[in-house]
Amino acid sequence: MAKQKYYVVWKGNNPGIYDSWDECKKQIDGFTDAVYKSFKDKTLAEKAFTEGSEYYIGMDERILNFSEEQRMLVGEPIPNSFSVDAACSGNPGILEYRGVYTSSGREIFKQGPFPEGTVNIGEFLALVHGLAYLKQKNKNIPVYSDSRTAISWVKKKRVNTKLEKNKKNKKLFDLVERALTWLNTNDFENQILKWETEYWGEIPADFGRK
Repeated sequence: MAKQKYYVVWKGNNPGIYDSWDECKKQIDGFTDAVYKSFKDKTLAEKAFTEGSEYYIGMDERILNFSEEQRMLVGEPIPNSFSVDAACSGNPGILEYRGVYTSSGREIFKQGPFPEGTVNIGEFLALVHGLAYLKQKNKNIPVYSDSRTAISWVKKKRVNTKLEKNKKNKKLFDLVERALTWLNTNDFENQILKWETEYWGEIPADFGRK
């Protein structure tokens, strides 16, 4: 049985606290620069809604309750950074990916749904899309991904997927080829960093569907 979650919508059609993803989704769909986050604890969700998103986006409930000494040992994500993530309903399945600014959760791009993809492909495309966007904007800030596989593919400039190309996913594979071409023809100074989900909770670009 899934555990109860509470969804805080700071910026949306109707800001507030919602106890289901479906209700939360109604508030953020079609709203430019929506800011929201899920919490397991209702009291913390209420506190977060009152205090605002600045301190809560990108931070896990466990860390919010840590002592100062514990926080120093765990470390914290770099606020001035970019985060990417992918969501796949089935694997392979319907795929989406997006990129946001870590500190604010402001969505910069969202791609999909693609009818037949994998999480790894989505994470890879999100990471390259993020790097390309930041280069275009002359922003030399770190990029976070919670996928070791995607980070490895980007660094090696090679995609190692078992998914076979077909009519359904042709567009997705075209994007993969485009991403590989970009990697092989562009330099970038942005650090690619692993998002430590175990300590920090879900990455800010997470789709919130878990």
